[in-house]
Amino acid sequence: MLRAGSSTVGSVRMTRLETVHVEALVPERLEALIGAERTDEFEKTAAAAREFLAGRRVVNVNSTATGGGVAELLQTLLAYARGVGIDASWMVISCHPGFFEITKRIHNLLYGAAGDGGPLGPEQRAVYDEALRINADDLRSVIGRDDIVLLHDPQTAGLVPHLRRSGVPIVWRCHVGRDEPNEHTERGWEFIRPYLEDVDAFVFTRAAFAPPWVRPERLHVIPPSIDPFSTKNMDLDRSQVRAILEYVGLAADGTEPSGVTFTRRDGSPGRVDRRVDILQTGPPPPLDAPLVMQASRWDPMKDMAGVMESFARYVDVSTDAHLALVGPAVHGVADDPEAEQVLDECINRWRSLPAAARSRIHLACVPMHDPDEAAVIVNALQRHATVVAQKSLAEGFGLTVSEAMWKHRAVVASRVGGIVDQITHGQTGVLVDDAEDLAAFGAAVNDLLDEPARASQIGEAAHARAKEEFLGDRHLERYASLFATLDASRGAS
Repeated sequence: MLRAGSSTVGSVRMTRLETVHVEALVPERLEALIGAERTDEFEKTAAAAREFLAGRRVVNVNSTATGGGVAELLQTLLAYARGVGIDASWMVISCHPGFFEITKRIHNLLYGAAGDGGPLGPEQRAVYDEALRINADDLRSVIGRDDIVLLHDPQTAGLVPHLRRSGVPIVWRCHVGRDEPNEHTERGWEFIRPYLEDVDAFVFTRAAFAPPWVRPERLHVIPPSIDPFSTKNMDLDRSQVRAILEYVGLAADGTEPSGVTFTRRDGSPGRVDRRVDILQTGPPPPLDAPLVMQASRWDPMKDMAGVMESFARYVDVSTDAHLALVGPAVHGVADDPEAEQVLDECINRWRSLPAAARSRIHLACVPMHDPDEAAVIVNALQRHATVVAQKSLAEGFGLTVSEAMWKHRAVVASRVGGIVDQITHGQTGVLVDDAEDLAAFGAAVNDLLDEPARASQIGEAAHARAKEEFLGDRHLERYASLFATLDASRGAS
């Protein structure tokens, strides 16, 4: 990643925007997974996209380059786009903590939650506007009129009026939402709607997430995808999984752990050198113990504390299972000011548990200095897990759900948001109807721990579902259709 300062060098004005380097990935490597017929279909779509995007860039703008689902899906999407000859780039806005405090408030509201309950009045709007005005000035200096700008989430909505003056086509992509609006979603949309009146197209993960004022002809529904060859999802053999988990301190078998090498996203060799910061009362879980794990941001909507409480109270101790709650180091995600508070809450809840429960529950923060190193640690955990949990209170789309499905894991998740489009209950995973029902969540985990054959069967079906619906070719095909529609509508006007 390269960050340019706001200064002038010679006659070239450097920007505050962070340009994220993305290696092109040749999509042909998917053929072994998706078959010749699907590959041929994708190549035809890619050829058409190259033709109508010739001489144009697709410029993606979001608020962080590491940590969280949006950054991960952009790596996948842009790598394959570049691999088929589409000029796709990625820029990250640079804003101060006060801006991100406001946008996290909006994020929570769009999920239907009160969040911190803070104000969204004229003062907050002034802070939001000023931060994005500075970024917009820099962005306008590096985009051409024929480029397409794809803005991601509430953090970027305020760029729209500035970019509209340049005449560039604009798509706003929202990764969060709630099926049933409430007073909180209305408040969140009230704040950002004025910025979005003139976008050319909206993209949501689910149609139900779109507010009623989004016109149907501008609405596109595109679920995210995973890259099966990324560091987060690539195959790891059992010895690699064990070596990684032992080295970072998340599992033990009594031997002296040593570092392990892996293949980075760009194909170069990497090495796991950093340990995970773990809160636990004794040694790590034994390698032969069943493991339940949830990997996500330290975000209130992911309900890590609820997973812990459910496990402590309702998962049968006779299973000998352990729970690992795993998130990024709290200073590794720039746009999430609540992370430290959520982690502190989990720590306090953990300390209040009986000693026997604490001994089976492990809180881990993965270092984010090296994104590939962080990704391979989570990969190893997901592959080692007996059950993967995603007990979200609200969810745009659970990338960790698709990742676990790809790894043949049985997932227990809340029946919320985009998760219901990923999991077919009882077939490709288990859905719990009430996201806040701790007993029901614990019972669902117990059932899978007690029936390993059923868990394995669900895991196999989950893998097939992930391969059919959530790989990069499907994702790019849907975006190609959007851009073709956008191009045709602008041509007609």
